[in-house]
Amino acid sequence: MNTRQNEINACFFRRNAALLIPALALALLPVPALAELDAPIAGWRLGNPDTPFSQEVHYPAVRPGIDADTPESAQIRGRVRAYAKSADTATLVVNGNAMPVRLEAGGAFARPYSFGAGGNSVEVISGEERSRVQFHQSANGQSVSRLRVLLSWDTGGTDLDLHVVTPNGQHAWYGQRAINGGAIDIDVTDGYGPEIFASAAPEKGLYQIYVNFYGSGRELLTIARLSIITDESTPHEKRQEFTVPMRFPGELVLMRQFMY
Repeated sequence: MNTRQNEINACFFRRNAALLIPALALALLPVPALAELDAPIAGWRLGNPDTPFSQEVHYPAVRPGIDADTPESAQIRGRVRAYAKSADTATLVVNGNAMPVRLEAGGAFARPYSFGAGGNSVEVISGEERSRVQFHQSANGQSVSRLRVLLSWDTGGTDLDLHVVTPNGQHAWYGQRAINGGAIDIDVTDGYGPEIFASAAPEKGLYQIYVNFYGSGRELLTIARLSIITDESTPHEKRQEFTVPMRFPGELVLMRQFMY
């Protein structure tokens, strides 16, 4: 009786093992990442003294993008392989600064960013998928942002504008993006942002940050997100973040006043 039962058990094991082993082998195969970064790459690199704080603007519909003359050291590029046509954006987290990034055909994305000297990190997040890169950049004569103000919002087809008033009364906005000591990188006109003001040598004193709801082709209510970062990627880094609902075109809101 025991011999017969042992033969049945052995036959049962062989049959199931024949089905299970291929399934286990398939499960152990490496799974391709569904969110990928092509640039930057991990490791160590030189900064580029030609890296700009601003890029060209081509009206009427403007989105952040990489120009032909954007240095490799200022590029963030990649793709979301699990791209769905219903998803307009993924999220980039650059040195802790969360911002939306447009997904183009096939889930590709690209935008410029002026990285500082020292340790940097970039992460792309889309649903449950994410990819992260860390690298160290030397200064090499490159201007380093000591003050960065980042505006983004949560709707497409919507135009919010960042306005920065400096202690000496200079006003950076889409009509005059570059001022002494700083610049707004781009005037985004069709949703999400971000618009980023960066200054390598901010003067000391009171700064005022305004956001203007310039116009909308889709939604009236949009949520503005503002991040203020000083001494980024240094032991003295400080960060403030705020969200404010913007309710109608023409609305102008003083988002924050702060001393530098």
